Amino acid sequence: MLRFRAISTPRIGWGALRDVRMKSPPHIVVLDDEADITQLLANYLPAHGFRVSQVHDGEAFIQLMERDPADLALLDIGLPGEDGFSLARRMRARWQSGLIIVTGRGDAVDKVVGLEVGADDYVTKPFDLRELVARIKAVLRRLLVQPETPPSDHVLKFAGWRLNLDARSLHDPEGTPVELTSGEFELLSTFARHPGRVLSRDFLLEHTRGREAAPFDRTVDVQVGRLRRKLQAHQDTAEVIKSVRGAGYILLPAVAHD
Repeated sequence: MLRFRAISTPRIGWGALRDVRMKSPPHIVVLDDEADITQLLANYLPAHGFRVSQVHDGEAFIQLMERDPADLALLDIGLPGEDGFSLARRMRARWQSGLIIVTGRGDAVDKVVGLEVGADDYVTKPFDLRELVARIKAVLRRLLVQPETPPSDHVLKFAGWRLNLDARSLHDPEGTPVELTSGEFELLSTFARHPGRVLSRDFLLEHTRGREAAPFDRTVDVQVGRLRRKLQAHQDTAEVIKSVRGAGYILLPAVAHD
């Protein structure tokens, strides 16, 4: 039997985030084949400003997304029928919702695969309910809140690429839009704000996900690898993001403000 740690703390107001882009509470879809888990979250999350829907299989999840898309999905991996990884791929192909994988499978390979298919975060069971709420808010904040930067900083240009911080969009040198997950966008934005500087894994994790890296945490490596492949697929030129052995990563091109 799974056990969860719920600790009574003052509620963190959703106010500013909801006021920026939403008039109603953010919609969270919980997909898990264990009804006690979905019910637990359905009871807990509304007290923190969320509207919650429960589903227990992939078919129900897709049907719900079609009629009432989630702002963020909490997705289990081990499901009857179609597994969570396959559903995550389908979700990423059709919707730009946030995605957190919540599963009892804590193997490093599963975590890497989860991030590779586009998850914004990965939480293992048993989890602390307070921490899960914090992670949900962190992902939604990256998706919904426009950066508070001066007007001259809204568009950053490097090696022909255009990164629009307000629109949360990226265009290649030919003007073709390139799809990024929220995590990839935050990662590239961090590089673009610190060009020519070697950024450590800890620095990148803290600035993109709001937490310090745990020992041997390689989630940043996975996301950097995915981001580099997307950049390289749209432009056969010199390397944009370079690995610096034992130190981290660096954005090589100069960055200009539009």
